[in-house]
Amino acid sequence: MSLPYFLTDSPSDGVLSGAEGRHAVTVKRIGVGERIMLTDGRGATAEVEVTEISDASTLRGKVIASQQVLAATPRVSVIQAIPKAERAELAVDLAVQGGADEIVPWISHRTVARWPAHKQGKQVEKWRHMAISAAKQSRRAWVPQVTEPVTTNQLAGVLAGKQVLVLHEDATTALREVQFSQDIALVIGPEGGIGEDEMELIGGVAVKLGPEVLRTATAALAALSAIGVLSSRW
Repeated sequence: MSLPYFLTDSPSDGVLSGAEGRHAVTVKRIGVGERIMLTDGRGATAEVEVTEISDASTLRGKVIASQQVLAATPRVSVIQAIPKAERAELAVDLAVQGGADEIVPWISHRTVARWPAHKQGKQVEKWRHMAISAAKQSRRAWVPQVTEPVTTNQLAGVLAGKQVLVLHEDATTALREVQFSQDIALVIGPEGGIGEDEMELIGGVAVKLGPEVLRTATAALAALSAIGVLSSRW
């Protein structure tokens, strides 16, 4: 059984405190003698045997092993059109489980769920919190970055230098036919799909996974899994 993961700035110190420490002690009820995995979310990990619990939010332990986990290649940034309500957090959760290295909230032309300017910060924080939670649940040493939201007109800067793959139901190129570069931008459209005018602005290659049309919340996971198998990521 894999060890529970907790985030800390310096895993090799063998100390967990603050909110993560409180979660370990009071929620997970980690005790002396148990082993946990600490990570900084940037690849550094340490397996720790707990030797002391000093209060409700601090535990210390002996480092059994530590390592620097290499980032997966090719790197995949998920450009996710913002779904409606609860599907938004589901989309982030599944993308992180699939191995996304970065998640970019995208306000597309057909995006139904709009984020007013005064609420964008709160929404982004929700996505970041979900990304951290999903990364720990899936035992990831790398926590993907969630960026500020962008519009279609702002995508050019995000996509610069990347291999742009757009999941599209009308695509004629199968994902298995693509020769992957080392830096991929995977574009997931909204519930209403991506129009021709927007495809021209985005550029890249329209690809399909199969005959079925996937929901926007599940498409990233399916595509990331396929890329994992077809490339060196897995």
